Amino acid sequence: MGLTQVQDKSPLVSTLPFEIEMINRIKNRIFYTGVMALMVACTDLTTTPRQSLTPEVALNDVSGYQSVANSMYNRATSFDYYGQTMMIAPEILADNLKLIANTGRYQGEEANSDRDHINIWGLDVFGGINDANLIIEGIDNEDVTGTEDEKSFIKGEAYFMRALFYFDLCRVYGYEPGREINGFDLGPILRLTPTLVASDADYRPRSTVEEVYSQIESDLLAASELVGYAPVGSEWVYYGNTGAVYTLLARLYLYWGRMEEAEAAATFAMEILNLRTNGEGLVEAAEYVQSFSRAPHPESLFELELRQVDWDGADGVNNSLNSLVSDNEPAAQFIIGASDDLMAAYEEGDVRKDCWTVTTREGIEGDVYASRKWTGYKGDFLENLPIIRASELYLIRAEARYQTNPAGARADINALRFRRGLGAIDNLLSGEFLLNRILQERRVEFALEGHRWFDLKRNGKNISKHGNFLEVPYTDYRILANLPLEEVQLNEQLEQNPGY
Repeated sequence: MGLTQVQDKSPLVSTLPFEIEMINRIKNRIFYTGVMALMVACTDLTTTPRQSLTPEVALNDVSGYQSVANSMYNRATSFDYYGQTMMIAPEILADNLKLIANTGRYQGEEANSDRDHINIWGLDVFGGINDANLIIEGIDNEDVTGTEDEKSFIKGEAYFMRALFYFDLCRVYGYEPGREINGFDLGPILRLTPTLVASDADYRPRSTVEEVYSQIESDLLAASELVGYAPVGSEWVYYGNTGAVYTLLARLYLYWGRMEEAEAAATFAMEILNLRTNGEGLVEAAEYVQSFSRAPHPESLFELELRQVDWDGADGVNNSLNSLVSDNEPAAQFIIGASDDLMAAYEEGDVRKDCWTVTTREGIEGDVYASRKWTGYKGDFLENLPIIRASELYLIRAEARYQTNPAGARADINALRFRRGLGAIDNLLSGEFLLNRILQERRVEFALEGHRWFDLKRNGKNISKHGNFLEVPYTDYRILANLPLEEVQLNEQLEQNPGY
């Protein structure tokens, strides 16, 4: 079995402070290529039903734990999570998308109606957290057969995914630290041990967002020492990897308002991933649109792989991103298109505008815009989901720098714009104008990838809307999603969000 030595790619900004040492996390890390082979081999592993997995039945070797990790990843592809909700709802709750057909879906979200929000408080996310907890608590048991490298890799995957699950719960159901309204600072329930049987379950109150953020930071730093290095756009981005870990850490710090750490984490990730200050490492402008019809996406740092077996019956037609926002299949629903406001936000020559094509829709007067970002390129409305892309690092670092190093922020924006067919921005742009420029770049770069609502919310801005829909003031209770009523009724310690 061969050995793969990860290159020493220490960051240039090694003097920047971190609460926990970031530097040398990857230096001299050695991973068995056999671990990677295990990841691939286990993709199609057949196990007993998930509810029947017990330590006695399935968790006596690393392949059993990898099957739990597969369950963890698969939960993230659910239509109630990244398979649909987390990609579409944050866009139509803001100003990027509009309904072009009335099927009852997303009508409340477009109008920001009471209790029509992002709903991920359910089995997919908390089940994924439980999968991660199961791995973290049990895989190091001496009775579990497998090499230490194999165990470490799977444990690192669990830390990474638990961090992602909790991060999403925080940004949907809580205010970012320092942005609280009337001092309300609660996030999700924090549970770090597995629930194997009913007697393990208990009712508990919500933790503060600050407490959960601290746990996410700890999980990501733990993951950084365990997972492997994956080149941008390689087949290993289907699993937790160092680049994805540090990008999510940089994103966490950005939401947390810890800008110096966000800049350092982003810089570190860019260094190890060979992303250059001139944009080298991102796709060329001419390849941008087509890049969304490739698996993995050539800019992916973390991607959820979908296969035909992941669809159930008519789910592909009824629920897939491709069906809802594109018209390239006769059976597609095509009920959501780009808003006129979004289309007006693209500059002339911006290749990102070509991710939309002008077309018509029965019952709608005038032009509508269909997505060419989600094309169902794997057939039958099926495609992978790039969750973290390399371009985000440039925009995280730009935002982290805009107050203290506006020239550096402008350079990061320009590096991305060059790869999107555009020229440089005004080299005198600074302050709030520069921040708005960054948010504008994020809007057009990540349209239909689920960032728009959160980018406005985490900056304390009112939520802008398209057409005649009224903006949502940041102080409005609808900024936070409501917890499901049945959960609040079941658990007396679970406090509902204000206003609901």
